Amino acid sequence: MTRHGVHSSATLHSHVERRCDVCIVGSGAGGAVLAAQLAARGLHVVILEEGGYHTAEDFDQTETTAFPLLYQESGGRATRDLAINILQGRCVGGGTTVNWTTCFRAPDSTLARWRTKFGVEGLDGHTLTPHYEAVEKRLNIQLWPPGAANANNVVLQQGAASLGWTTRTLRRNVRGCANTGYCGMGCPVGAKQSMTSTYIQDALSSGATLFTHTRVQRFRARRARIVSIEAEVLDPKTNRTNGIRVEIRPKVAVCAAGAINGPALLLRSSLDFNGRVGRRTFLHPAVLIVGEFDRKIHASAGAPQVFSSHQFAHRGEHRVGFFVETAPVHPILASSVPRTFGVNYHKFMAKFDRISALIALCEDGFVPGDEGGTVRLRWNGRAVLDYPIRPPLTEAFRAAHVALARLTLAGGAKTAHSTHTHPLQISTNRHLARLDDAPYGAHEHYIGSAHQMGGCAMGANKATSVVDSELRHHEIPNLFVVDGSVFPTALGVNPSETIYALAHWAADTVALAV
Repeated sequence: MTRHGVHSSATLHSHVERRCDVCIVGSGAGGAVLAAQLAARGLHVVILEEGGYHTAEDFDQTETTAFPLLYQESGGRATRDLAINILQGRCVGGGTTVNWTTCFRAPDSTLARWRTKFGVEGLDGHTLTPHYEAVEKRLNIQLWPPGAANANNVVLQQGAASLGWTTRTLRRNVRGCANTGYCGMGCPVGAKQSMTSTYIQDALSSGATLFTHTRVQRFRARRARIVSIEAEVLDPKTNRTNGIRVEIRPKVAVCAAGAINGPALLLRSSLDFNGRVGRRTFLHPAVLIVGEFDRKIHASAGAPQVFSSHQFAHRGEHRVGFFVETAPVHPILASSVPRTFGVNYHKFMAKFDRISALIALCEDGFVPGDEGGTVRLRWNGRAVLDYPIRPPLTEAFRAAHVALARLTLAGGAKTAHSTHTHPLQISTNRHLARLDDAPYGAHEHYIGSAHQMGGCAMGANKATSVVDSELRHHEIPNLFVVDGSVFPTALGVNPSETIYALAHWAADTVALAV
């Protein structure tokens, strides 16, 4: 289907050269919001997106369709050592097309730390409030009714209540949600207020142009200014170039390609002047405990996340905190978790409709010496992430496993299962010592990430950051970075809403640079 203002591999038959006011690389949480705001001001905006343009009619509620269509590396992206699985969007709307719709404002404590430790000025809760309010209105971000929670979320809620742990009801960016549970595969009813359904439409309606299946190779700089952006058009069937090139000559360039591909793009463009591009990349590394019940849980149905607990978010200056949420249990996603094979694997999957999944997301980047990971380039110029698991994170994994097992049992499970290479079964609190004695770290148990942050940190010190407090590149005044890669640490909550608000806030500064 041809869409007004949208160009794809199906419609591009010869090389393209175009001038514009602002060219934005990436159409996710940062790029889409920024594009809509700039186009509404009358600026000529071009958006370049590596993935395809897909909407509800393309989503058949199967993982075999969704992962190749909507995810980086077909859902198989991982750290270089394959220890951490990384779920990241690759399509128009980016992660907002496949995330689980959970929305938080940034914790004041995180923003305060960025100010005092990294010199980030002018970005406190008071400054961001009107921008949060604007995106909350546009995306219909509201509390999800607790009574509509699925059984998986009830395990968290009831378990936490039994243990006396604090919980909160989550807010979601949905409108007319059918509570299907297929958020991670693209909303089949168009209820998710993703960027495709909202800000991308706003941008196109205001005259923006969107190129899809267009992989940006490099920013071309001359005399400390970006003069062009060079890209190649991809054949969506092979994910290889079809030989057609796109070259955009903008007055202002914006990198909004995410916390892995964005730093890689700057590295390919030789725009790392201080060795900090790709450094301090954070993941909210998540570990998992599976609960086995005597009753049906059907954790694939219903809103993926309704409750969370931040009981262990602050564990002291030298301990990594973590927060607890639920994860949906769909066949392929669930089958990637066990570290067993053969008969034991078959037994695990046979319990599919009777298992819950609770995850603990570790807040990396806060304890002294925690540098997170580093984005580098492979031989072919593609991104790869090195993420060493240091002792403080190993300790947090141990504590999180114990907390998740306690929570799962308190929520009514007959057995809590770890995801170790040799899984542990915890049937009573007396068995928790087994988790204390177990190994933790790379390849010892499941570790995953759906939140990628950092790699192009903002800050006042040019020696330790990539962009300033207005998200402008320190050395290239007409280049901005507007996405989660500018976070100096992990956020400590699901990051999508803060990226929306950050982009909304940045629009004035970017517009003035044109």
